[in-house]
Amino acid sequence: MIKLTNILIITLFFLTNYLHANPKIDAKTAILTDFHSDEVLFELDADLSIYPASMTKIMTTIIAFDLLNSKSISLDDKFVVSEKAWRLSQAGYSSMFIMINDQISVEDLLRGIIVASGNDACVALAEGIAGTEENFADMMNEKAEEIGMDNTNFTNSSGINDPDNKSTVRDIAKMSKYLIKNYPIYYEYFKEKNFTWDRTGGEPISQGNRNPLLYKNLGVDGIKTGHLAVEKYSLASSIKKDTRRLIGVGSGFISPTARSKQSIKLLSWGLTNTQTYEISKKDETVFNIKTWLGKKEKIKGTTKEDVYVTIKKKDRRHFKVFLEYTGPIVAPIKKDQKIATLNIFNRDELIRTVPVYSSEKIKKQNFFLSFFTSINYMIWGDA
Repeated sequence: MIKLTNILIITLFFLTNYLHANPKIDAKTAILTDFHSDEVLFELDADLSIYPASMTKIMTTIIAFDLLNSKSISLDDKFVVSEKAWRLSQAGYSSMFIMINDQISVEDLLRGIIVASGNDACVALAEGIAGTEENFADMMNEKAEEIGMDNTNFTNSSGINDPDNKSTVRDIAKMSKYLIKNYPIYYEYFKEKNFTWDRTGGEPISQGNRNPLLYKNLGVDGIKTGHLAVEKYSLASSIKKDTRRLIGVGSGFISPTARSKQSIKLLSWGLTNTQTYEISKKDETVFNIKTWLGKKEKIKGTTKEDVYVTIKKKDRRHFKVFLEYTGPIVAPIKKDQKIATLNIFNRDELIRTVPVYSSEKIKKQNFFLSFFTSINYMIWGDA
């Protein structure tokens, strides 16, 4: 990611390299987004309704992470395994292989969900948190609404086949970003390649992470696979290179091999063909603008949000950022007063505007100083 600072008019001039057109992704639906700018870099029927399968488990972990952050539960808390949870371990689904009446820690259940994709662990965690899986699904849907997953409905904690358990790759990308952004410590679980659990009444069970991209040495560090016969193969993945992160989601891959290859193709295309620029950071000084009749000669301008823009590399020489304001800024100036606007252009098209605010309060000069400043300006101008 490239950082741009302390420039009033910014134009980037680069030699344009040969860059590939949008990739052909062999999937039913797919999307690629930039983590920092939120911009969609590629999409293929991204709002098509799908069965999210085990990608549902991303939300299951989010609910637990929320409760861990609020200290409503702890990683050491233990939940008792019900018959319902145990039956899933015996039904041929991906499992942690828990036993009835086992008492299992929240941390082991989370790792059983994330690494081993255990459906039984999902139910045990859901029941331990909410009493029933149905109650837990209500919590999942409330969170989905909060995140802005407008086309999602959860009916269970694991993603096993249910015609009413639906989502889209766009919503799953939003959910994935939410998890990575808000729970960075717990997100570390998603890159674990193995999980060994000392189960009750048997030898320890060791299972590898089902995310195939973790083993490719590409910089992928999550997030979740999925598979249902009706939906075929799916994957939400995230890749980090230097300070940049991309999130890709695809569903309807015809095989595990295709899922892996096509997901790599999508992520690699994004890194090769697009670039993200840091325009400003929240509450950090972006510009110093002259004041008129103020007790300070300049006012510091800041933005209220981190501002990133992602463009295709072939458009770099057409990318410009202008600071627009009427100046000098007349005192008195209130803190958080809007004083300017950042106008961001690509190929002469305005693609984004960002308000710039004063970072401090500046009082007006006293009457006599203001008078002499005005007289000096009338005689000598802005010298």
